[in-house]
Amino acid sequence: MSHIVHPYAHRLGIIKDWKSRWFGVKGEYQKFLRCDILVREFLAKRLRGMFVSSVDIERGPTLFRIIIRTSRPGLLIGRSGEGAVKLKNELLGFMRKHKLSGGENFKLDIEEVRSPESNAAIVAQLVSEGLEKRLPFRRVMKQTLDKVMANRDVLGVKVYLGGRLGGAEMARTEELKRGRIPLQTLRADIDFARMRAHMTYGDIGIKVWIYKGEIFEDTEKPKK
Repeated sequence: MSHIVHPYAHRLGIIKDWKSRWFGVKGEYQKFLRCDILVREFLAKRLRGMFVSSVDIERGPTLFRIIIRTSRPGLLIGRSGEGAVKLKNELLGFMRKHKLSGGENFKLDIEEVRSPESNAAIVAQLVSEGLEKRLPFRRVMKQTLDKVMANRDVLGVKVYLGGRLGGAEMARTEELKRGRIPLQTLRADIDFARMRAHMTYGDIGIKVWIYKGEIFEDTEKPKK
């Protein structure tokens, strides 16, 4: 009762898919899990501020593939693909340094996010950017809610901030909500993200929930 569950983990295998997908891999769980965690931590630092929504990892018996989804692929790819080649070389160097497996048949894909305002991770990064520019936190929250609710496919949004808001001595929390966020409904498509805004007086925690309607299984039989 009353335990807060991560909205993504709560829906895994129901309407959400895993972010690390391994095929035909046996007996190497520990090694591959360590590799996935270190690669994700490296990319989180390296791609900060580039509006990356998610990093998916796919493994096969021979192939190791990383899919980076971002709303600004031009920033990552660079002029005539220089940025993507540089990032790939940095990743391979990092994997060699830490003796991680998968560098032999390595593939890096960069995909574009079509509607960034309805993606929780990108919205959280926008809030973080506004706070780091020293804009008033209430104005940042209200403007973010207006931007997100302007999308047709968004039915509800909630933004939560926690920390020394406005540089106050004592930490506190603030949250704003528009529409509805049915967290207990498993078929509800809820996008959730956490982010930190690095301020001179400490970090401010950001959480964003975006509700995009319900996903129903297509039970209709095809007509003959």
